[in-house]
Amino acid sequence: MPYLPDELPKAKVLITVKTYPLPSRSYTELVCTAGLLDGEKWIRIYPVPFRFLQDGDKYPKYSWVELDLVRNTKDFRPESYRLKLGVDEHITILDKIGTANDWMGRKSYVLKEVYSSMTELIRLAKSPQQKSLATLKPARIVDFVVEDDEREWKQEWLDQLKQMNMFEMPTNNGQRKVIKKLPYKFSYRFFSEGDTEPRKMMIEDWEIGALFWNCLYRTDGDEQAALELVRQKYFDEFMEKDLYLFVGTTHRFHNVAPNPFVIIGVFYPPKTDQLLLL
Repeated sequence: MPYLPDELPKAKVLITVKTYPLPSRSYTELVCTAGLLDGEKWIRIYPVPFRFLQDGDKYPKYSWVELDLVRNTKDFRPESYRLKLGVDEHITILDKIGTANDWMGRKSYVLKEVYSSMTELIRLAKSPQQKSLATLKPARIVDFVVEDDEREWKQEWLDQLKQMNMFEMPTNNGQRKVIKKLPYKFSYRFFSEGDTEPRKMMIEDWEIGALFWNCLYRTDGDEQAALELVRQKYFDEFMEKDLYLFVGTTHRFHNVAPNPFVIIGVFYPPKTDQLLLL
């Protein structure tokens, strides 16, 4: 029995994930959006030409949206769909779930199915089920890792970008500007249930990229100061929260990497004892 039907007209999806845009030869993982169909089943939507959407269609995270979806036949992962009309697809934003009422609105959906073991998730990814999206509760996060990365897109990627939806809207002079490449890679080192050594997994959430650029602006271009602010948010602050990780496989490495998952989002409600003090 298939995971979901091949066509999902007027699908209602609670958006929980938007990853930082990346080039791709196969045009399959530029901007990955993921969420819960009817608040129940994980679904991946890509590529989403986010910068080309009308302002009224640019949905924030934790929004309910309605859109027409069809299975992405270029992707074997069962959760993968695409916009039926591509850039011309109209996306209706129905509502947004805020954090009032002790985050219970969001928690009631994203914590319906939570895994505690990466070993189990990897087994499911490699099984006939080919699971590629999940919520993980790490046992313990031990570090937030920042590593230098290339500062510019590779020329071959830039050539591809000129033909793809990896541009911001035209500026006043009519020129399109390539989205900025993050000069750093961010990862968590953590234990999940049953692990004897910590795992290192990259964080590819759009939120962390946007945070870096915002911090860089606030620190007048001081990259080390900006990175310290990012660390304060993702390590010092989030370690005081009831932290969960949204994880997803990459199309390219799903069947070949020992661990094909990356972190595509974080969910950080207050701990129960913090709520009692509010």
